[in-house]
Amino acid sequence: MDIKSLKKSLPAIIIFIIFSAISLVVFYQLLSVEKRLPIYSPSDVNPKLVDASVKHIQLNHKIADFTLINQNGETITNKTYEGKIYIADFFFTSCTTICIAMAYNMSELQAYYKDDTEIMFLSHSVTPAMDSVPVLRSYANSKGVIDGKWNITTGAKKHIYELARKSYFAVLDNGNGDENDFIHTEQFVLVDKDRRIRGYYDGTDKEDMKKIMTDIVLLKEEYSRK
Repeated sequence: MDIKSLKKSLPAIIIFIIFSAISLVVFYQLLSVEKRLPIYSPSDVNPKLVDASVKHIQLNHKIADFTLINQNGETITNKTYEGKIYIADFFFTSCTTICIAMAYNMSELQAYYKDDTEIMFLSHSVTPAMDSVPVLRSYANSKGVIDGKWNITTGAKKHIYELARKSYFAVLDNGNGDENDFIHTEQFVLVDKDRRIRGYYDGTDKEDMKKIMTDIVLLKEEYSRK
């Protein structure tokens, strides 16, 4: 190429170089975009799961204050989980169906996060009248529950059922927590350090257990950047 041709081509070459540089910058910015878990509010969840009294909430939903009793007869509240990421579920000790797989998967997660002080677990009995503290203690022993890591809880039935329906959005059926009311769900719910729901998982499914572990990595990275 002679000098004259080079001079004619120079503007095009410069434009190509500038365009390429901008494209590279945009490409690397896209690669570095932070992947974040969703923050669930009532408007983001299947409407069938949401109690009518909270369906209007579109932002800033948080797990309500709670007071429960664990396998050691200790009072467990939202303060117990302050500054923690935790996985919650609803079960009953005499369940012979989905709860067996759920308990096994929760115990596997507990073993994996045994030494991670940021992660805790919370199980709510849906038959609290039958699941007394001694029953919960025996159940906890059989499942290898680590005290202080995983709380297996009982309490007022109306309170527990209200948490399931108005805080965790974990069940499809309606009810008021009376003696004839009964809920049964395989949901594991991932809750962040600010009491916000960050994920739902099938507690009987191994692939979902892998996903919850991946999501916890993302959640911990999110907090590490704060």
